[in-house]
Amino acid sequence: MTFPDAEGLRPTPDRVRETIFNWLQPHLGFSNCLDLFAGSGALGFEAASRGAQLSVLVEQNSQASKQLLANCDLLKSEQCRVVSSSAQQFLANNNQQFDIVFIDPPYQANLWTEIATKLEQAGTLADNAIIYLECPSKGDLPDLPSHWTIFKDKKAGEVRYCLFSNQKGDAS
Repeated sequence: MTFPDAEGLRPTPDRVRETIFNWLQPHLGFSNCLDLFAGSGALGFEAASRGAQLSVLVEQNSQASKQLLANCDLLKSEQCRVVSSSAQQFLANNNQQFDIVFIDPPYQANLWTEIATKLEQAGTLADNAIIYLECPSKGDLPDLPSHWTIFKDKKAGEVRYCLFSNQKGDAS
Protein backbone atom coordinates (compact mmCIF):
# COMPACT_ATOMS: atom_id res chain seq x y z
CA MET A 1 0.00 0.00 0.00
CA THR A 2 1.38 3.41 -0.93
CA PHE A 3 0.36 7.02 -0.43
CA PRO A 4 1.53 10.33 -1.87
CA ASP A 5 3.82 12.79 -0.17
CA ALA A 6 1.23 15.55 0.35
CA GLU A 7 1.63 18.65 2.49
CA GLY A 8 0.31 18.13 6.02
CA LEU A 9 0.10 14.34 5.57
CA ARG A 10 1.33 12.83 8.80
CA PRO A 11 0.45 9.15 9.14
CA THR A 12 -0.30 8.02 12.68
CA PRO A 13 2.84 6.28 13.99
CA ASP A 14 2.67 2.47 14.07
CA ARG A 15 2.99 2.15 17.86
CA VAL A 16 0.25 4.76 18.40
CA ARG A 17 -2.01 3.00 15.88
CA GLU A 18 -1.43 -0.34 17.63
CA THR A 19 -2.44 1.15 20.99
CA ILE A 20 -5.51 2.87 19.52
CA PHE A 21 -6.80 -0.32 17.94
CA ASN A 22 -6.15 -2.35 21.08
CA TRP A 23 -8.36 0.18 22.87
CA LEU A 24 -10.99 0.11 20.11
CA GLN A 25 -11.07 -3.64 19.43
CA PRO A 26 -14.12 -4.36 21.65
CA HIS A 27 -16.09 -1.66 19.80
CA LEU A 28 -15.10 -2.30 16.18
CA GLY A 29 -17.22 -5.30 15.20
CA PHE A 30 -20.03 -4.23 12.86
CA SER A 31 -19.37 -0.55 13.59
CA ASN A 32 -19.67 2.33 11.14
CA CYS A 33 -16.40 4.28 11.19
CA LEU A 34 -15.61 7.74 9.85
CA ASP A 35 -12.05 8.88 9.19
CA LEU A 36 -12.47 12.63 8.58
CA PHE A 37 -8.88 13.45 7.61
CA ALA A 38 -7.95 10.13 6.04
CA GLY A 39 -4.58 11.07 4.53
CA SER A 40 -2.84 7.72 4.08
CA GLY A 41 -6.00 5.89 5.15
CA ALA A 42 -4.13 4.01 7.89
CA LEU A 43 -6.88 4.47 10.50
CA GLY A 44 -9.81 3.79 8.20
CA PHE A 45 -8.22 0.73 6.58
CA GLU A 46 -7.18 -0.65 9.96
CA ALA A 47 -10.74 -0.26 11.28
CA ALA A 48 -12.07 -2.15 8.24
CA SER A 49 -9.49 -4.92 8.64
CA ARG A 50 -10.51 -5.35 12.28
CA GLY A 51 -14.22 -5.83 11.68
CA ALA A 52 -15.83 -2.48 10.97
CA GLN A 53 -18.93 -2.90 8.82
CA LEU A 54 -18.28 0.41 7.06
CA SER A 55 -15.26 2.69 6.99
CA VAL A 56 -15.70 6.06 5.27
CA LEU A 57 -12.42 7.78 4.45
CA VAL A 58 -12.77 11.51 3.81
CA GLU A 59 -9.81 13.23 2.17
CA GLN A 60 -9.63 16.70 0.63
CA ASN A 61 -6.28 16.31 -1.17
CA SER A 62 -7.16 14.94 -4.62
CA GLN A 63 -3.83 13.11 -5.03
CA ALA A 64 -4.24 11.39 -1.65
CA SER A 65 -7.89 10.65 -2.40
CA LYS A 66 -6.98 8.93 -5.69
CA GLN A 67 -4.37 6.85 -3.87
CA LEU A 68 -6.94 5.85 -1.25
CA LEU A 69 -9.23 4.60 -4.03
CA ALA A 70 -6.34 2.65 -5.57
CA ASN A 71 -5.51 1.15 -2.17
CA CYS A 72 -9.17 0.14 -1.67
CA ASP A 73 -8.97 -1.75 -4.97
CA LEU A 74 -5.60 -3.26 -4.08
CA LEU A 75 -6.89 -4.46 -0.69
CA LYS A 76 -10.26 -5.52 -2.15
CA SER A 77 -11.78 -3.61 0.74
CA GLU A 78 -15.50 -3.56 -0.01
CA GLN A 79 -16.43 -2.03 3.34
CA CYS A 80 -14.30 1.08 2.66
CA ARG A 81 -15.74 4.10 0.91
CA VAL A 82 -13.55 7.05 -0.14
CA VAL A 83 -15.06 10.54 -0.27
CA SER A 84 -13.02 13.28 -1.95
CA SER A 85 -14.12 16.26 0.12
CA SER A 86 -13.17 18.48 3.02
CA ALA A 87 -14.34 17.25 6.41
CA GLN A 88 -16.57 20.31 6.70
CA GLN A 89 -18.26 19.68 3.33
CA PHE A 90 -18.75 16.01 4.14
CA LEU A 91 -20.38 16.80 7.49
CA ALA A 92 -22.65 19.44 5.91
CA ASN A 93 -23.99 16.86 3.43
CA ASN A 94 -23.93 13.67 5.50
CA ASN A 95 -27.09 12.08 6.91
CA GLN A 96 -25.53 8.92 8.35
CA GLN A 97 -24.52 8.27 11.96
CA PHE A 98 -21.20 6.75 12.94
CA ASP A 99 -20.13 4.66 15.92
CA ILE A 100 -16.43 5.57 15.72
CA VAL A 101 -15.03 8.83 14.37
CA PHE A 102 -11.34 9.60 13.83
CA ILE A 103 -10.34 13.29 14.07
CA ASP A 104 -6.70 13.77 13.11
CA PRO A 105 -6.46 16.99 11.09
CA PRO A 106 -3.22 18.64 10.02
CA TYR A 107 -2.00 20.24 13.24
CA GLN A 108 -1.38 23.66 11.69
CA ALA A 109 -5.02 23.86 10.57
CA ASN A 110 -6.25 23.85 14.20
CA LEU A 111 -9.63 22.34 13.23
CA TRP A 112 -10.44 20.20 16.31
CA THR A 113 -13.04 22.50 17.89
CA GLU A 114 -14.66 23.40 14.56
CA ILE A 115 -14.98 19.75 13.53
CA ALA A 116 -16.33 18.71 16.95
CA THR A 117 -18.99 21.43 16.66
CA LYS A 118 -19.92 20.37 13.11
CA LEU A 119 -20.14 16.70 14.18
CA GLU A 120 -22.66 17.76 16.82
CA GLN A 121 -24.64 20.07 14.55
CA ALA A 122 -24.88 17.45 11.81
CA GLY A 123 -26.04 14.68 14.16
CA THR A 124 -23.22 12.50 12.85
CA LEU A 125 -22.41 10.80 16.16
CA ALA A 126 -24.41 7.77 17.26
CA ASP A 127 -25.34 7.69 20.95
CA ASN A 128 -22.26 6.54 22.86
CA ALA A 129 -20.09 6.96 19.75
CA ILE A 130 -16.36 6.82 20.32
CA ILE A 131 -14.30 9.74 19.09
CA TYR A 132 -10.56 9.40 18.49
CA LEU A 133 -8.70 12.68 18.64
CA GLU A 134 -5.04 13.20 17.80
CA CYS A 135 -3.35 16.52 18.53
CA PRO A 136 0.06 17.93 19.56
CA SER A 137 1.29 16.65 22.91
CA LYS A 138 2.22 20.16 24.06
CA GLY A 139 -0.62 22.35 25.30
CA ASP A 140 -4.15 21.69 26.42
CA LEU A 141 -6.83 19.71 24.63
CA PRO A 142 -8.97 21.80 22.28
CA ASP A 143 -12.43 22.97 23.36
CA LEU A 144 -14.78 20.03 22.88
CA PRO A 145 -18.44 19.37 23.73
CA SER A 146 -18.93 18.91 27.48
CA HIS A 147 -20.69 15.55 27.00
CA TRP A 148 -17.62 14.06 25.28
CA THR A 149 -16.15 12.08 28.15
CA ILE A 150 -12.48 11.20 27.88
CA PHE A 151 -11.69 7.59 28.78
CA LYS A 152 -8.25 7.01 27.24
CA ASP A 153 -5.45 9.57 27.02
CA LYS A 154 -1.82 8.99 26.12
CA LYS A 155 1.21 10.80 24.71
CA ALA A 156 3.99 9.52 22.44
CA GLY A 157 6.64 12.09 21.55
CA GLU A 158 4.93 15.02 19.80
CA VAL A 159 1.55 13.23 19.63
CA ARG A 160 -1.31 13.18 22.15
CA TYR A 161 -4.08 10.74 21.36
CA CYS A 162 -7.34 10.29 23.22
CA LEU A 163 -10.61 8.42 23.08
CA PHE A 164 -13.83 10.12 24.05
CA SER A 165 -17.31 8.71 24.49
CA ASN A 166 -20.29 10.72 23.26
CA GLN A 167 -22.46 10.68 26.38
CA LYS A 168 -25.17 12.91 24.90
CA GLY A 169 -27.54 9.97 24.62
CA ASP A 170 -27.15 9.32 28.36
CA ALA A 171 -28.28 12.81 29.41
CA SER A 172 -31.69 12.93 31.00
